[in-house]
Amino acid sequence: MTGFLAPLTCILVALLVPPQSPAAQSAPLRPELVGLLDFEADHIGGVPKGWGGGPPGTFAVDDQVVHGGRWSLRIERKADAPDQFTAVTRMLPIDFAGGRLELSGFLRTENVAGFAGLWMRQDGDSGVVAFDNMESRRLNGTTGWTEYTIALPLAPGAKRLFFGVLAAGGGRVWADDLRLLVDGKPFAAVPRIEPERTAVDLDKEFDAGSGIVLKDLTKTQIANLAMLGKVWGFLKYHHPAIAAGKRHWDYDLFRVLPRVLSASDVAAARSMVLAWVTSLGAVPACSPCASLAEGELHLKPPVTWLTDDALGSGLAGSLRAIHRNRPAGERQFYVSLTPNIGHPEFNHEPAYTTLKLPDAGYQLLGLYRFWNIIEYWFPYRDVMGGNWDEVLTTFIPRIVLAADSDTYKREMMALIARVNDTHANLWSSLDVRPPVGACRIPVNARYVQDKAVVTEYSQAASGTATGLQIGDVIEAIDGVAVPALVERWAPYYAASNESTRLRDIVQSMTRGACGAVTVRVARATGTVNVNTQRIPESGTPTAGRRTNDRAGETFQKLSPDVAYLKLSSVQSAQAAKYVESAAGTRGLIIDIRNYPSEFVVFAVGSRLVDRPTPFARFTHGDPANPGAFHWGPPISLEPALPLYSGKIVILVDELSLSQSEYTAMAFRSAPNATVVGSTTAGADGNVSRVPLPGGLESRISGIGVFYPDKRPTQRIGIIPDIVARPTIEGIRSGRDEVVEAALRHILGPGTPASEIEKMARR
Repeated sequence: MTGFLAPLTCILVALLVPPQSPAAQSAPLRPELVGLLDFEADHIGGVPKGWGGGPPGTFAVDDQVVHGGRWSLRIERKADAPDQFTAVTRMLPIDFAGGRLELSGFLRTENVAGFAGLWMRQDGDSGVVAFDNMESRRLNGTTGWTEYTIALPLAPGAKRLFFGVLAAGGGRVWADDLRLLVDGKPFAAVPRIEPERTAVDLDKEFDAGSGIVLKDLTKTQIANLAMLGKVWGFLKYHHPAIAAGKRHWDYDLFRVLPRVLSASDVAAARSMVLAWVTSLGAVPACSPCASLAEGELHLKPPVTWLTDDALGSGLAGSLRAIHRNRPAGERQFYVSLTPNIGHPEFNHEPAYTTLKLPDAGYQLLGLYRFWNIIEYWFPYRDVMGGNWDEVLTTFIPRIVLAADSDTYKREMMALIARVNDTHANLWSSLDVRPPVGACRIPVNARYVQDKAVVTEYSQAASGTATGLQIGDVIEAIDGVAVPALVERWAPYYAASNESTRLRDIVQSMTRGACGAVTVRVARATGTVNVNTQRIPESGTPTAGRRTNDRAGETFQKLSPDVAYLKLSSVQSAQAAKYVESAAGTRGLIIDIRNYPSEFVVFAVGSRLVDRPTPFARFTHGDPANPGAFHWGPPISLEPALPLYSGKIVILVDELSLSQSEYTAMAFRSAPNATVVGSTTAGADGNVSRVPLPGGLESRISGIGVFYPDKRPTQRIGIIPDIVARPTIEGIRSGRDEVVEAALRHILGPGTPASEIEKMARR
C-alpha cells in the first residue's frame, strides 16, 4: 500500500531537446544523447551540457572523483545551502513505446545528512503521473561507488520524462555512468514514434480562457448549473464518444454554459441541455452491452437520479438510453485503473497550469471535475456523510464567484474537506489554508486531553528562545482563544475524523505573519502570556515526517524481556534480522505511530503468523459501470521463518495513516497481537491524484480497504484493543504513556510502575 505520494516532488526547469529534422526523427538512434549520461559531453560553465536543475551553485562536473571516464557529476550542499534539496535534471519527450523505464547509475556519497538518489518522473496533461526518488532507501552518510536502479512502468498519457540525481540536506554526492533503458534496451536505440493526438491536444478554442464572466448568480441559475454538472459528469463516463476521448469535454462545457446560464427557468435549461446531448450524435446500439455483476458488489452505480421528475421526460429518457447502450469493456479515456492494484488514475485531466484567474468557467470546471470524480470513482462515497448533491449546489456560487486565485483555492479546499478523507486535500496550495503566513513559532504541538499542548521544539536553539515550555497548554494566540481559532479554520481541513482534523490544525496553529506574537499558555504554576516571535518556516525544519515514536535505533531492547521496533526507519531487507534479534523476549512492541519508511507488511508480517492468515479485502471500481465497486479476494499473510512467538503489541495514534493503518491491520491478524493507543487517521487505500484547473492538485483514497469480514476502516480507523493516550502531565514529565501501556500488557501487573516508566522513557 502507498499512502501519500513521495513528499519531495521536484518541479524543475529543464532544457528541451532541440527539434530534429525529418531524417533524424526517423532514425532509430539518438546521437544527441551520446556523452550526456556519462557526463563526458561538453560542459558550459562547469555545468554538464544538456542538464538543468538547481539551486544554482550546488552542482557541477568533477574531474577528480570519477567512476568511469574523465568526468562525473557532483552535488555539494553546505549547511546554509538554499532550499531543502538539489536536483539535477534532464527532460526528454516520451516519443517512444514501451512498458518499463529504468534509470541506473553509480552514486558515491560523503556526509549526506538527508538522502541522495536517482530520480525519475513522468508528466502528462494532468501533471505528474509517475514518480520515484529513492527517498525510502535512505541513502545517506558516506558510501563508496555503488550502482543503483529505479524503475517505473510507462504510464498511460505520459508525455515528458524527467530524470536525474538529487540530494537533500547537507553533504556531497557524485554520480556517473548513468543508463536509461526502455524494456531493457538503451534509450538511444529506441525508435521514435508519432504520439497519438487526442481531442484534448487538437481543440484549442478556450486555451486563453473560458470567456465566462459572472458577478452574481440567481437561484434559478444555481439550480440549472447543478443539473448541468451532473449531466456533464454522467456523459463524461457513459457516452461512448466522450469516454473514448473523441471530444474535448472541458471545452464542450464552455460551449454550452452560456446557453444554460441564459435559460429563463428550469424547463428551458433542460431543453437546452437535451439539444446539446442530441448534438453529440446518436449512440449506437451496444454489442456487447455492459452488465453489472452483483455477486460481489459493494456499491451500485449512482444512476437512480435519471428520472423524469428530476430531469424532465426528454432529457431523462435520452440519458437512460445512453446508459442502457454503454458498451462492455474496460476503456475510459478520462480514467483508468492501475494494473494489479485498481485505484483510478486521471492522466488525461488537463491541469491548465497557465490559467489566469479569476475565470468563472474554469472555476466551475474545477468543481464539476472533482464532484464527479467523487461521485463515480471514490470507493468510500457511502461513508462521506452529508448529501453530496447538496454540496454541489452549495459550492457553485462559492467557487464560481471566487474573485481571486487564493479565494478559489480556499473554496476548493472547503469543498474537498466535505469528502471527509484524510488523503483528500488541496495539496498544491496548503500555503493559502488558514492560518496564513510565511513564519511560525518553532515548536510542535499536539492535541492532548482536548487541549493544544507544546510537545517539542522544532529546532533546539530557536525553540528554547521562544519562552514556551514543553507541556505548555496553548489557550490563546494574539488574544483569540484556541477554540475560536479551531472553529474558524476547521472547514478548510480535510480529514476522515475529528482527531485527525485537530491533529492537522494544531500542527499549523502557530503559523502566521513574521514577527512578534503573544501566546497565552497554562502551566502547572498558572497562566502566563508569552511574548515571542514567529520566524521563517525554513529556519525551523523538523527532520522527516512527524512521528510520535522513540528516538534512537530502529530496533531496540527496552529490557531483556521486551523488544521494540519502530517503522519510521524500518528496512524490509532487515525483517528477518529484527525478528531474530527479538527471539527469546516475552513481547515485541511494533511502533506505527509514524509512517513506515518502507513497505514491510509482508516482509515483517509473514514472520508474525504460523499459518496463512487473511487480514484485508479491497474494493475496486468498474469502468464499464462507473460508480460501481466490487469486492476483491482476501489478502493474506503467508508464514515465513524466523517466526516470532512472543506477544506482539502494535502502537497506533492519530499519526498512523494509510500504509500505517494497512500495516496495523496485517500485524493485528497475528494470533497473539494486541493494538494499543488511540484511533488512527481513518484513510486507507492507494492514493489517486486529481489534477484541477489552475495547476492545482488534490488526492483521494483510491481503493476501499476493509477487514476480511468486510468491516470498514475508512473514517473509523484502527480501533485499539487497549486505549492509551498521552496526558499533559506525562508530556511535562517526559513520559511515553502509550509505550508504558504496552509494557504493562507484556510484563503483567507484577512489574513495578516505576520500572515500567523507566523502560518507556524516550
